[in-house]
Amino acid sequence: MIMKEQFNVRSMVMIGMFTAVLAVLSILEIPMPSGVPITLQTFAVALCGYVLGWKRGAACGALYLLIGTIGVPVFAGMSGGISKLLGPTGGFIFGFIFLAGLCGVGAACKNKMLAVIAGLVGLAVCHLLGAIQFSVVTNTGFVQSLLLVSVPYLVKDVLSVIGALLAGSILRKRLMQANLINHGQIA
Repeated sequence: MIMKEQFNVRSMVMIGMFTAVLAVLSILEIPMPSGVPITLQTFAVALCGYVLGWKRGAACGALYLLIGTIGVPVFAGMSGGISKLLGPTGGFIFGFIFLAGLCGVGAACKNKMLAVIAGLVGLAVCHLLGAIQFSVVTNTGFVQSLLLVSVPYLVKDVLSVIGALLAGSILRKRLMQANLINHGQIA
């Protein structure tokens, strides 16, 4: 019973810490004409999944969404509130849960290529949700939305996912050595 409580507390602390990393890496933004800024969010979300696994990674994305929804300025450019989730960029924020979860699925794979593919599928889901919401909110055609808010970011985001896998592998090993996470938490 005591081990289970420690496991839960440790998991909550790790989820909180990685959600904080996501919030910090969301602060800096480069504004773009489309209204969807360039940030380090994709890297941070993928890192959450690759280090913590699919359940805890997705929990980081969900906690980030919840904290931002209640108005804490954790979204890009230190913004927050329900209006951000309902606005043109909200689909990407919802997509972060899937991105982190699928990167976490990849973290459980022994084959690094499968880990990358899982992360790229998560990225595709994130971009798809972002483009759909952008299209609906701005009354723009879906293909035009993809060209505005997805295509220009693909190279950066693919590199972010791969970079998160590489950094996450090292960080996960160090956290395991420090007994802060165990292999069972990744699966």
